[in-house]
Amino acid sequence: MQPRRVAVLGGGPGGLYAARLLKLANPACEVRVYEQGYPDATFGFGVGLAGGTQRKLEAADPDTLHDLAVTGLRHDMTMRVGDAVARVHNSRLIGVARTDLLAVLQRHAEKAGVELEFGVRRTADELDADLVVAADGVSSATRESGAFGGRVEVGKGLYLWCGTEFALEDAMFAPVETEYGVFVTHAYPYSGGRSTFLIETDEETWRRAGFDATTAALETAGTPFDASDETSLRFLEQVFAQQLRGHPLIGNRTRWLRFRTVRCDRWADGNTVLLGDAAHTAHFSIGSGTKLAMEDAIALVDALREAPDATTAFARYEGVRRPAVERLQELARRSQLWWESFPSRTGLPVERLMVAYMSRAGNVLLDRFAQTSPDVVEAALRQFGGEPAPEGELADWVLDRQLVHGDRTFPDRTAVPELERLEVDLRDPWSPEGDALVARARGTGGVLVTGPAARPALLTRLDLAERVRLETGVLTAVEGAAALRDDLVAGLVSGRTDLVALIEEPV
Repeated sequence: MQPRRVAVLGGGPGGLYAARLLKLANPACEVRVYEQGYPDATFGFGVGLAGGTQRKLEAADPDTLHDLAVTGLRHDMTMRVGDAVARVHNSRLIGVARTDLLAVLQRHAEKAGVELEFGVRRTADELDADLVVAADGVSSATRESGAFGGRVEVGKGLYLWCGTEFALEDAMFAPVETEYGVFVTHAYPYSGGRSTFLIETDEETWRRAGFDATTAALETAGTPFDASDETSLRFLEQVFAQQLRGHPLIGNRTRWLRFRTVRCDRWADGNTVLLGDAAHTAHFSIGSGTKLAMEDAIALVDALREAPDATTAFARYEGVRRPAVERLQELARRSQLWWESFPSRTGLPVERLMVAYMSRAGNVLLDRFAQTSPDVVEAALRQFGGEPAPEGELADWVLDRQLVHGDRTFPDRTAVPELERLEVDLRDPWSPEGDALVARARGTGGVLVTGPAARPALLTRLDLAERVRLETGVLTAVEGAAALRDDLVAGLVSGRTDLVALIEEPV
């Protein structure tokens, strides 16, 4: 398909990148971006680009990636609990200032011949275009007014985005215990000598700290939408004083939020197609809206290049991207639940906590993690098993470790005694249904958590077992197919279960 006129709603990374790729693929096409904000008035701090995303950008548009990489700042990742630190090496990860990212994308879009129009609000139905690309964000007016079947699921935890005026050496996850509960930061450096400093907490801690009242006061006072919650910033500045090294926290429309997961039944309606956050979101702990939007842009332009008409192109675009997006959304959903329940795990040694973090969504298993960060895994195994693990098959060694639980000793981690069976078939282990199962386990001599054989169900059982183990202290075992042994092994080292029951069952 060779459209004559394309309108892009939204001048964020996805919209700008789609506009450039469209113009490069169709030089004779008129491509115009409509952005309601202004070039120098951007929301946010830094953006992270992982190695996989960089490879896709390299294949689609090496010139743009080159300028982003030059602008960005490479770093590793650390988990810090008190004075203990575990480091994961990831030299492909780069942090880029959102202002720099947008400047690069604006420059490259204009270089390709895209027209940029700022400070104007447009809707899809008022534009004279063969094709409208709606990249107008998580609060997309296009999605809400069109026949896309959009729906939004709101998370339980609370978070706010802020920044600080120095560059950390590495990305950092750091929980801090306060009199109100645990606050945890996800922080990472980016270009310009600054760092993003995202902070989150559970609702109980948020309320005990009085932030429900300060948030309500901001709303009641009619505070301008672009103002920040200075009360929270000043409080958290003290909470994270050690990590901030005396530097202040910087706000940019910084307010407490609950994450909104966007899903749509369809991504196209007539000549309009959704892209990026307008179509889908994934929790920030595992996905990036920038990554998803720019990868959407690549797939959309490829589909338009190959298809004879818009309807066919949109179907191909969605057919390619939806499976990848939904897979990432499921990983992100599990990661979001893990972070929302994070305070219960801070008693783990930092290396085991890092293993728990890396395996939280089932995306990274122990053997794979050991290849990239052997020092972290070696320390975690020593903490788990009480002695260094020999070279060789890690899973066999983990399963062979003795367990002492109260006054009972088990020769290995598969020696499961007769326990009360706890049937689990639910989506959210921290739901009211999960609460009821934990209550059932309380006061028993131990539970065997069982359920469907499929891998997603097993991962959920491990999460529910972790709740039982941490909240009740009873002996906890998880039943799972022998084919999924690696997931069960990761669950043991991460403290999600005490024992595992391997059964020969098709997955």
